[in-house]
Amino acid sequence: MNAPTAFPDPAKPVPPYKHTPLFPLGKDETPYKKISSEGVRVEKVLGKDMLVVSREALRALSEAAFGDINHYLRPGHLKQLRAILEDGEASPNDKFVALDFLKNANIAAGGVLPMCQDTGTAIIMGKKGCNVITDGDDEAALSEGARDAYLRRNLRYSQVAPLSMYEEKNTANNMPAQCEIYAEGDDAYKFMFMAKGGGSANKSFLFQATPSVLTKDRLLAFLKEKILTLGTAACPPYHLAIVIGGTSAELCMKTVKLASARYLDALPTHGSPDGNAFRDVEMEKEIHKMTQSLGVGAQFGGKYFCHDVRVIRMPRHGASLPIGLGVSCSADRQVLGKITRDGVYLEELEHNPAQYLPQVEEALGGEVVKIDLNQPMKDILATFSKHPIKTRVSMTGTMIVARDSAHAKLRERLEKGEPLPDYFKNHPVYYAGPAKTPEGYASGAFGPTTAGRMDSFVDQFQAAGGSMVMVAKGNRAPAVREACKKYGGFYLGSIGGAAANLAEHCIKKVEVLEYPELGMEAIWRIEVVDFPAFIIIDDKGNDFFKELNLG
Repeated sequence: MNAPTAFPDPAKPVPPYKHTPLFPLGKDETPYKKISSEGVRVEKVLGKDMLVVSREALRALSEAAFGDINHYLRPGHLKQLRAILEDGEASPNDKFVALDFLKNANIAAGGVLPMCQDTGTAIIMGKKGCNVITDGDDEAALSEGARDAYLRRNLRYSQVAPLSMYEEKNTANNMPAQCEIYAEGDDAYKFMFMAKGGGSANKSFLFQATPSVLTKDRLLAFLKEKILTLGTAACPPYHLAIVIGGTSAELCMKTVKLASARYLDALPTHGSPDGNAFRDVEMEKEIHKMTQSLGVGAQFGGKYFCHDVRVIRMPRHGASLPIGLGVSCSADRQVLGKITRDGVYLEELEHNPAQYLPQVEEALGGEVVKIDLNQPMKDILATFSKHPIKTRVSMTGTMIVARDSAHAKLRERLEKGEPLPDYFKNHPVYYAGPAKTPEGYASGAFGPTTAGRMDSFVDQFQAAGGSMVMVAKGNRAPAVREACKKYGGFYLGSIGGAAANLAEHCIKKVEVLEYPELGMEAIWRIEVVDFPAFIIIDDKGNDFFKELNLG
């Protein structure tokens, strides 16, 4: 028997609907600069003033945005770096890293070398007002602008297209971009542009917790454990974002990304029965203090693991408690934009970071040991073996550059019974992938990549006589420590996030050795002078990051 469908009784009274935005942001206090009046006009449509935005205006704004955020930082971020230098509680290594970041920002602001070799995935979020008219091809126009910035500037192409499940090819223009456009507001088209590097993107975590975690002691203990898993691979000091709750897992993680960019700073600081998201400012202070007590510091021990913390509390389904964690790294690259009847605007970033450098450079980072890389590998290893972990070194000579794809190619050789090439045995291996080399320069931006991605190769490569000295950023798995102890190898931590400074002052020659078809993931030979690093893992099984509970 077919049961009759039950329809709601339209006569049954319901209260009037009162809409509460999930993210009720306050006034936009962003300082903007006008970049153009072209491509914007107002026309009457059905008696209403409508803002008509041309495709070119969208393209030009996007290109300007991705150019700026690869060379300039927000003033607030630079002030936080300077504050580390002035803090008597900061460790010498905290100050050494902060000073290097300020030098790096000053070089990048010249507009030639980007601040980081990983110039990021292009991410664009737009909020289109109801009185704004375009030709409907907004995603394509904004993506074209991002592409043009990557093609015209000395930026790296990091996007790989899947040709099959296992075969990939670099797209050679950093496309596709991630573009999301929402309907919100009335007479303006507002944007956030972000260049998100792989290192910080990889430190985005979703935990499907249970409501039992929602007591102060349990939640803080849970977060402390998870914060330690961030490690140092994404170039701290971090802007740390934590989101508690969310109507879905994906909204929780999207909120993490926005909070890490301080996009949600103008949220209210209290909740309501209507279910709006809010910032818990007191918890932000408490967790920030916790991060300062961990001892991780700005990559090599100290106080400044995080610049600041954002904690966003959100509504949730009664049976779910998503908790999101993420960071914006030292390449803190995001910028706001808007198009109004008055023109096209972009957030004003700091074009004169030199003002944040100290007048007289202090001797920071402790004693420095000079290392000659143009000697036999056995002598290089013997020199390193004389010094304990945490020792700061300055290296001059030849290094080989190889990362994920190149390591996979070399592993194929070993698995076919072939030896590793001599260059991989005779020189330190630097895990990195360069940005484009500007005309007249020896190198493009060329900072270290995350060491952990190469952990699975180390034992096999060291057993074959290679990877005896590795240079990269971040903590590593216990297997690397065990391999170094077994085979007499070393892992050195370089300063993540200072790629322009390394290119400007330390890297004097770059040439492709093998696999040019891999693009930035080819195997390179570089000549360096006074290349800075710290001994992190030695040949005796000591591991600096293990002491910090990161190993």
